[in-house]
Amino acid sequence: MGLIRRSRRAAVIGFAGLAITGLSGAFTASAALAAAPSASPSYTSLRNSVPATVNARTGQFSSSRMSVEVVLAPQHQAQLNGLLASVYTPGTASYQHWLAKGQFNARFAPAAATRTAVAQYLRSRGLEVGATASPFLVRATGSSQQVAAAFRTTLSTYQDRHGTGYFANSAAVQMPSTMAAGVLGVIGLTNTVRPHSMVALAKGTMRPASKPAASSAAASASCETGYPTRQQLFNLINNGVGFPSGYGGGPACTGLTPSQTNSIYGAPHVGARGKGAGVTLGLFELSAYQKSDIATYAHTFFGPGFTPHLTNVNVDGGPLNPVCPAGDTCPPEFNGYAGDIEVDADIETQLAVAPDVSRIVVYNAPNDETGQTSLDEYTRIANDDVASSVSSSWGVCENDVTAAYTQAENVLFEQMALQGQSMFTSSGDSGAFGCIDTDGSTMVNIGDPTGQPWVTSVGGTSLESFNPGTKAHPAYPAGVETVWNPRNLCNSSASEGGNSGFFWCSGSGVGAGGGGSSQFWGRPFYQRGPGVNSSFSTVGNGTTHCSLAAKGTPCREVPDISANADEWTPYAEFCTGNANTPQSFCATFSGSQPAPGWFGIGGTSLSSPLWSAIIADRDSFHGHRSGNINPLLYRLLRTNPKRYFHDITGIGPKQKAATNNGLFPTTPAYDEATGIGSPKMAALITG
Repeated sequence: MGLIRRSRRAAVIGFAGLAITGLSGAFTASAALAAAPSASPSYTSLRNSVPATVNARTGQFSSSRMSVEVVLAPQHQAQLNGLLASVYTPGTASYQHWLAKGQFNARFAPAAATRTAVAQYLRSRGLEVGATASPFLVRATGSSQQVAAAFRTTLSTYQDRHGTGYFANSAAVQMPSTMAAGVLGVIGLTNTVRPHSMVALAKGTMRPASKPAASSAAASASCETGYPTRQQLFNLINNGVGFPSGYGGGPACTGLTPSQTNSIYGAPHVGARGKGAGVTLGLFELSAYQKSDIATYAHTFFGPGFTPHLTNVNVDGGPLNPVCPAGDTCPPEFNGYAGDIEVDADIETQLAVAPDVSRIVVYNAPNDETGQTSLDEYTRIANDDVASSVSSSWGVCENDVTAAYTQAENVLFEQMALQGQSMFTSSGDSGAFGCIDTDGSTMVNIGDPTGQPWVTSVGGTSLESFNPGTKAHPAYPAGVETVWNPRNLCNSSASEGGNSGFFWCSGSGVGAGGGGSSQFWGRPFYQRGPGVNSSFSTVGNGTTHCSLAAKGTPCREVPDISANADEWTPYAEFCTGNANTPQSFCATFSGSQPAPGWFGIGGTSLSSPLWSAIIADRDSFHGHRSGNINPLLYRLLRTNPKRYFHDITGIGPKQKAATNNGLFPTTPAYDEATGIGSPKMAALITG
């Protein structure tokens, strides 16, 4: 079955007065922007152009060559905002009439004269101007001295709490006043945009051997062990004392199988059209992987005749042959197969829920340090416009990206939303303290792109005391599912078993589902419903709370929804490595597992592709794209949440082992620990 795309009529519709999440500044007339810089132009400081930091300056940054990108604002911003509102509002003439490929850039890209004026200015300051794949970006290279002079700023060096050095501009970025209103910012002035994956691996446990079962009842218990106690976790992490741990029906008790995942969350029995038939899924990745791993996974669970349809698309040379921005090292330890555990998990999770998709397109770029390769990859996904539903399990805490970078992403996510592409991302694996694993700081912070208004943020839950063993079709454990935060160990207390609560939030501890309010983004028009306004809600203050919105504006809250992400109630993954897979993470441990190559995996890296696959199933069932799913999710929250979601309330004796994500509690309706809740697949796919 081919997927039907509803196209927009050719007529241009005005949308004055409808606002969503405003970008900083208003776009002035192209003629003014196109004016060539005068001999002594006046300059204007760009709003929010000094990166936030908690670290002290250590010196002046110097480089013989570096690359930057000037981010240009869309033209006709009011029309763009209005169109987004109209396309996602039932009852309007434009509802779900998606833009065709290329139409977004044709209607909203900056005028050619604007790009020319910016390029001429950069050349006049001695920089070389190069081509980009996006009309919203103007790339320039030069020495750090030339770059600092062109933008009238200062480039400084710093060191974070992990001891890692970095550079960033320590003064505002300035542009000629004739063009500043059309510039959102400059990317490449800091090298703290270092995306990392969101997988959680249970450490040092011993898998019990599967026991033959004489009955189905015995079979369902043959892999069972209980959920770990606080003392077991203390002994494991602090003293290296392992304990038996087996979960689900995967090989050697490694985790949930596809049939178990679908059964727990109530997948419909409607044949191939409820399993993604005719739909193309997409993945944003920053690591190479082996197709042979995916074939092994698929043959194990779907039979030897099942062939996963995978298409690899490399951007900027991909992680094996990186072509990186000038001055950006694209560190070898971040590339090659360094994140193979993530890529395999993403593909296998999408296949588990949507095995009949036409194909999965795996986009891959080098993992750099300024974010320019990631932007190139998102640009390719948006411009290709082939994937109906896309997932990314890579991110950075918002405090480590810049306003320029996050606004450049936002333009791309707006493009995807208007094209009807659904975009999902992991909410993070360190609870309410999203920067712990990136820069070591313990501030309350969420991730990017999970805070983006046109991305669906997917948080983490736990199935805790429920273990289906080898039972192929277990029912949902009502009253058990809770927020992912093993034994509430992730918190801000001084000591939990000899370590701080913050330690347990980190990758060195047990992790927890990410959530909170955005440092950059105001609350989008669709985010309304029971629980959204709470004592934990924040409002714009111009700096640390939704700084891109007007002061007093309620801030964007995440996650939007959730699903199982606990490494102690894991999914089964297959991933291997060898001498021919440089930097492979899976090569460091998977071969020594009881079933070589198989292990249990958790993290919001799993819940995000799971939700992306659910919406691919929905697209298949209905025969057209759903688009960004957030407006629908919150509409369902307001109208009939019990039909579509499992509400993670924190109420009841079976939900007491974890009741918050380190700060934000689980409550009835929406909360910043688990969002609206976890999926009831049949209703979401067929409703």
